Amino acid sequence: MTCRIGAFGALLLATPAIGQTAPDIIVTGRGLDDRAGDRVASVVTIDAGRVAANASDRLESVLADVAGLQQFRRSDSRSANPTSQGISLRGIGGNASSRALLVLDGVPQADPFGGWVPFPAYATDRIGRIRVTRGGGSGYFGPGALAGTAELESASPREQSIYSGSIAYGSRDSVDAQASGAFVAGPGFASISAAYASGDGFEPVVARSRGAADRPAAYEQASAALRGVVQLSADTELQANVSAFTDKRDRGTAFTANRSEGADASIRVVGRGTWGFSALAYLQARAFASQFASVPADRASATQTLDQYNTPATGLGARFEIVPPVGEGRDLRLGVDVRDVEGRTQENYTYVAGLPTRRRIAGGNSRTAGLFFDSTVETGALTLTLGGRVDRWRIADGRLSEYTLATGVPITIANYRDRTGTEWTGRVGAAFAAADSVVLRASGYRGWRLPTLNELYRPFRVGADATSANASLRPERLTGVDGGLSITPVVGLSLSATAFWNRLEDAISNVTAGNGPGNFPGVGFVSGTYRIRQNLDAIESTGFEFDARWAAGPVSVAASWSHVDPRVQSSGSARALDNLRPAQTPLDQVSGTLGFNKDGWAASATLRHVARQFEDDQNSRTLAPATTLDGYLAVPVTPGLAIELRGENLFDQQVEAGISGADIVERATPRTLWIGMRVRR
Repeated sequence: MTCRIGAFGALLLATPAIGQTAPDIIVTGRGLDDRAGDRVASVVTIDAGRVAANASDRLESVLADVAGLQQFRRSDSRSANPTSQGISLRGIGGNASSRALLVLDGVPQADPFGGWVPFPAYATDRIGRIRVTRGGGSGYFGPGALAGTAELESASPREQSIYSGSIAYGSRDSVDAQASGAFVAGPGFASISAAYASGDGFEPVVARSRGAADRPAAYEQASAALRGVVQLSADTELQANVSAFTDKRDRGTAFTANRSEGADASIRVVGRGTWGFSALAYLQARAFASQFASVPADRASATQTLDQYNTPATGLGARFEIVPPVGEGRDLRLGVDVRDVEGRTQENYTYVAGLPTRRRIAGGNSRTAGLFFDSTVETGALTLTLGGRVDRWRIADGRLSEYTLATGVPITIANYRDRTGTEWTGRVGAAFAAADSVVLRASGYRGWRLPTLNELYRPFRVGADATSANASLRPERLTGVDGGLSITPVVGLSLSATAFWNRLEDAISNVTAGNGPGNFPGVGFVSGTYRIRQNLDAIESTGFEFDARWAAGPVSVAASWSHVDPRVQSSGSARALDNLRPAQTPLDQVSGTLGFNKDGWAASATLRHVARQFEDDQNSRTLAPATTLDGYLAVPVTPGLAIELRGENLFDQQVEAGISGADIVERATPRTLWIGMRVRR
């Protein structure tokens, strides 16, 4: 422990020397201005202050302020399997791949192979603003935003201190440290940030189900980012970003280690002259490895069943858009983008006497290229918006190779046919200012998502259960409408309510196809439940969202409530799922935060509630509802130094995150207490 704290003290001290702050920062480090047409949608903004003052100091906890934005499971990035951390909105379900689009400075962040989100890659010190738009849209940021978009923006010296560093020690010998600094020189700046987190972890399996095989799920994670912004001309700036992360987690038994690594680079030129424009290019490199174990009903031992020893993936993309001068009260954006992803899974499986006897290699390539536009007209109290895009997609080089390790004799050699297609995305909406404090809005939209390489080619396991991939999956297509109103009855208070209907056709889901023990196609021996990814007829989701914000002096209140009632429509081999709820979709999600900030003192209390939800597609296993309370307190010692106290799940509520085939219940984070210090300048 002493070594860890010493290392983090060095991390804080090692931040480069900080230059003098220029009197005016000309560059912004951001993309083009927010679109006027956003007012027709349900948009929630989270500022840098809230990002910094949260109990877990993790991005996924901050995003949970927006009710309805959820991961596939309730666990966070310290104990969850990384492949379960896709994000979604509006109750349309998921299978761990994201159905909402997450972007950082305009770059899509979902894993190129699997579509999940590498949350440990994002130190909260890096984030200056988050904007969550619920509902599909014009495809402005690219295809894949079926249920909405979460935009992350890197912090600039306007949103962050010139220097900040923090270190905290927590329950179960945990350490959490971050450091960031900015150098401002004339019309430009450079920033650097680093973060480290580790801990012995907790036992994921609840006490009543544990056996000798169960142990705490330790984790160790680190990330770093370097950013530079320079002014090229009076109205043009160049932004360059480089970042990397590493993430090691244990899932609570022997042979369940996970490792994720990645590095990203991007460059963007933004012009804000008469003809606005943005040109972006980026490269992403990822690697993932995971082990899987079989544990008997008495949980006395763990036996390795699969070693997914390497899953390399790359993502390459570019985007260009222009904003022509079309007159006051009008906004028009035209652009083109392309993203190409490639990856494969490499696995050893069918273990005999503790050694693998077979190897599987499966993967492929996919590409989307699209043309898009987004337009807004403001005339008096009325705002009209119309946007859309058309994409040409391609899935290619799909392959599966299985062979015996001892002899090299092939078991399966499959080369899947290449596929191409064209899809369109669109959104039309209107907002009407009925009074100075009341805005009515309505919109209709259509979006689509291409299956990930993971869904097409990679089988996976959760405990005793196994799910097979499906190389014939079709793209998902969503149609929806929503309407609502926003009210600002007094200064400092805003209220927003939205009702919606969504229909997701060809929804990709993990469909139960058998029960073990036995051997099944694509996965081998299964002792629990066997599932296969399939396109369902549809998922229909109706519901409403309510958001409130109030601030008066140093006191603030934020509340969010999402109520959804999604239902599966299915036939054929999936007929048994008809009219059931999609897995992992609670009826209600509620989040409320009371905050205080004055003279260096800061405090917040966050109450969250998640209603019961079903673990599985057949609605046979129920995860109990959970209510948690988090707390944060910063006590100033000097103008630049504060002592921080943080508490997660203060009442130690058992938050059920999963149930395996043997009715083994897994939990999310129990009570976790932190004490630390933060330096700001």
